[in-house]
Amino acid sequence: MRKSPSQEPSSPPARKHRAAGSRRRRLIDYPRRGRKGLRRWLPSWRLLLGGFLLSVGSLCGLFAYVYSQVGIPDENAAARQEANVYYWADGSQMTAVGAVDRQIVPLSQIPVSMRSAVVAAENATFYDDPGVSLKGELRAVVNMAKGDEVQGGSTITQQYVKNTYLSQDQTYTRKIKEFFISLKLSRTKSKELILQGYLNSSWFGRQTYGIQAAAYAYYGIPAKDLDPSQAAMLASTLKGAEQYDPSLSAANHARAVARWSWILDREVAIGLMTPTERAKYRKFPEPKKESVSTSMAGQIGYLVNVANAYITKRTGLADKDLARGGYRIHTTFEKDKVQRLERAVKDVIGRGLDPKGRATDRDVQVGAATIRPGDGAVLALYGGSDATKHFTNNADTSGVAAGSVFKPFALAALLDGERRARPIRYSGDTPPPTISDMMSALVTSAHAPFVQLGKSIGWGLIRNAAVSAGLLRSSMAPLEQTFPIGTSTPSAIRMADAYSTFANGGEQNDPYSVSRVLRHGKRVGGLDRPQPRTAFDPEVAATVDKVLQSVARENGTQSIVPGSASVATGANDLTKSAWFVGYTKNVSTAITFFRNKPGQAQLLPLTDVGGADSLRGNVFPPRIWARFMGYTGDFDLKRTMPEPAEDESKTTQTSDQGEDGTSTEQKPGQGAQASSTPKPTPPATDPSGSAKDPLADNSASSASSGGSEEARQEAPLTGTTPEP
Repeated sequence: MRKSPSQEPSSPPARKHRAAGSRRRRLIDYPRRGRKGLRRWLPSWRLLLGGFLLSVGSLCGLFAYVYSQVGIPDENAAARQEANVYYWADGSQMTAVGAVDRQIVPLSQIPVSMRSAVVAAENATFYDDPGVSLKGELRAVVNMAKGDEVQGGSTITQQYVKNTYLSQDQTYTRKIKEFFISLKLSRTKSKELILQGYLNSSWFGRQTYGIQAAAYAYYGIPAKDLDPSQAAMLASTLKGAEQYDPSLSAANHARAVARWSWILDREVAIGLMTPTERAKYRKFPEPKKESVSTSMAGQIGYLVNVANAYITKRTGLADKDLARGGYRIHTTFEKDKVQRLERAVKDVIGRGLDPKGRATDRDVQVGAATIRPGDGAVLALYGGSDATKHFTNNADTSGVAAGSVFKPFALAALLDGERRARPIRYSGDTPPPTISDMMSALVTSAHAPFVQLGKSIGWGLIRNAAVSAGLLRSSMAPLEQTFPIGTSTPSAIRMADAYSTFANGGEQNDPYSVSRVLRHGKRVGGLDRPQPRTAFDPEVAATVDKVLQSVARENGTQSIVPGSASVATGANDLTKSAWFVGYTKNVSTAITFFRNKPGQAQLLPLTDVGGADSLRGNVFPPRIWARFMGYTGDFDLKRTMPEPAEDESKTTQTSDQGEDGTSTEQKPGQGAQASSTPKPTPPATDPSGSAKDPLADNSASSASSGGSEEARQEAPLTGTTPEP
């Protein structure tokens, strides 16, 4: 029987064709055809090689793609942020102020020993590696997979990238970016620049970023002065300051010592230190204890505020510009004088007042300033008890009437007017008092001769003389009969500066508190020292100086500092403030004393403050000055008390005199004899004690007290000449 075509078997050629087609359609022979058992499932060498090459190619392609896509971003703003650093006049650091305590310094100011310690501790292959560590990356991946902290094996370059360009997030994405940026950065930046950036951006604990801030925080010195032992200790904190700052706990101390020793040994092992040098450092370099006080505490805040006000006035920089940080501000403040002035105030006030036992001793305020007459540099301030608690700067505050310390400007106005090409015209019925009368009035704080002088020459001339000497026009009181006896309200800074004009032969220098400012190594303009100007003829200044020294011989301050002088208020001054101004050829110091409740403008009475013998607080400013000048004993001025005088309150009546200094109505019976010269009482016993380390010789000063009902903040200290 014949078979149908469908039943006939395929021919051999047809079967071969179908098999070949089937083999061609199968690009990967896996599982392997024609194999049985285990061999069917074992890949061929061709398959293995192809898979390997494909994987490597894919990874290389992916690497190249990611490498091309990941660029070096801009530095984080936080990584660039620095503190403003303020320096004392001798160049040592006063304080660093800012949200971030960081001071960026070039590698040249970081000692080799510090660089070696960091390389030994963190990345021994730093100078040879490509900027990344594959071993470290794998360890980080494993840690992340286990849920542990992402750490381990990062190079210095990678840590720098994390600090400067990325965040501290512990994620796969951040680690990948860190890896590729580190590779690129290592090809575009030198190892020196990377190490410099790392040392300026790393966290060292104690709220500090960067090696410069850390060196000050731990050892009180700049980074350039660190020795190899101190450098190794600081390098140990990079592992975690919370565990390696030795001052935090005994356990921390033990860890720090072990880590410090290991780093030094490690430096020897990798050839960065010789065994001989290592042998020198066997004693652990104990850092100073961390300060818990704010950088603005005590007098520092007052000094910083005065310096900032001067900068903004002279340079055009605004407060928001200073807030960016990074400024290096060199001030004129002398650390030893600031400390001496503060000690003097606290010692005198602490011994003389009893705020717990006497209500009138509460709310007492002191302000003081010391100026260098030769150029107007502000050497020291006392702004209050603590800038973080008492926010008003008493040294730069107006509202406290000057009283008798204003009177020498009236004398200067008279002498200056007499020397003009067109001499001043006196009131026919009110000739000026004699210099002898005025000197006696300065000794006793009598007012009549100076009221008489104002009527004779005009209040406008007295005001102009005071402004020429250095007081601000804005602090001048209205021109009326009491003007010559000190109703104006200058600050202690301006008063000390104005007296400097007498010490400087009539040459006036505006006060300045900043000598130079740098940012990123470049000077900020506008801070050239103010130029002096002639305020008075040298003979006028010399005569005023001679009068003030004569007053000093009457009140006994010669035993404190040879050649010194002083004038103080007494019982005749019913005031709400006390002043003292003393000057030598080298320093001029003004001290003000008053009572004021925080947040209130009105001054409180000084009656019975310090007890009945304190003359309403007038004994305190001279005592502070004496202590500041080095006197160690108890000091009180020899005082002569005036006779019961006419009611001087009558002199507060408004006068008809114009501002131009001419009299519109002459008063009879107001000649030189109108001043009643007080009869002196026996002087007080000479104070005991010895002068110690006086600041200068050949001095003259004036002290007094005046009253005011309001305390107003004076315009910021400026370096511009007051308007005439």
